[in-house]
Amino acid sequence: MTDKNPVLEAKRYVENARTILRDKASKENDLYTDRKYVKLAGHAAYTGILVALDGFLGIKNKKRKDVNWYKEQLASIDKKVLSNFVNAYELLHLYMGYDGTQDVVVARRGLERADEIIQWVEQRTTTC
Repeated sequence: MTDKNPVLEAKRYVENARTILRDKASKENDLYTDRKYVKLAGHAAYTGILVALDGFLGIKNKKRKDVNWYKEQLASIDKKVLSNFVNAYELLHLYMGYDGTQDVVVARRGLERADEIIQWVEQRTTTC
């Protein structure tokens, strides 16, 4: 069950975002044609990041946290992952999730950042 493993759950969210973009957003050249599905994919991938970070940071409640809270937590742990998080927030949450940007490169970069953050969490939570 993925609820017990935040990393697997986070990966599932990001994979769902990729599926939405591939199967629903209809790509023509370097643009997606349907903003609705770009927005859904952006929100799904960003949620995946938050699921992974909540698991890593030990967050138990479902109360909504401000993006600045995550920035503060990550700033004291790892500046590179903080930079990736800020970039992912802008690409996935703002540009895709709210603006519905149709640029394929923006989506690709956002999903790459999501993968990097989730991998970072996975490396720090794996027990040997």
